[in-house]
Amino acid sequence: MRFEASNISGVFHVVATPHVDGRGFFGRIFCPEEFQKAGIDFTSTQINLSRNTARYTLRGMHWQDAPFAEAKVVRCIRGTIYDVVADIRPGSPTFRKWQAFELSADRADALFVPEGCAHGFLTLESECDVLYQMGRMYEPGQARGFRYDDPAFQIDWPATPHVIGKADLDWPAFKPAAS
Repeated sequence: MRFEASNISGVFHVVATPHVDGRGFFGRIFCPEEFQKAGIDFTSTQINLSRNTARYTLRGMHWQDAPFAEAKVVRCIRGTIYDVVADIRPGSPTFRKWQAFELSADRADALFVPEGCAHGFLTLESECDVLYQMGRMYEPGQARGFRYDDPAFQIDWPATPHVIGKADLDWPAFKPAAS
């Protein structure tokens, strides 16, 4: 696997480097030692699956504040998604910047999202499954978010979302956590 730095401090595109032959391919998609070699301190403690049946389903933008902040590795294991990370760390040089990545089951690529970043995605086709490897157990009642169309970020989504959960539509305008 190869780790490509992004425009957001601490965010990496994890590119699979599989062995390909007539049967298909075989590749490592997660290895703590390789993450360490890339300078990423991440231990997976929980794995979650998001199943999305409709094209243009939007989930996000989500995070948990310290001391419950979560790092995660996000991978699309069926279909293709437009995956967005926004830096919400007030002291970061990339504060309020966002970057998008197209993650595809066919490419077996992933995204490492560090603590202190908001995350969301839009499905680009029907029947998309997204696997999350979490660096911390989910803490009920600690979820935070902002609307996908929050003017503080001006995220350029590739299509108008067709399916959005009520909670994602009800998030307030972004307000940075107290430092």
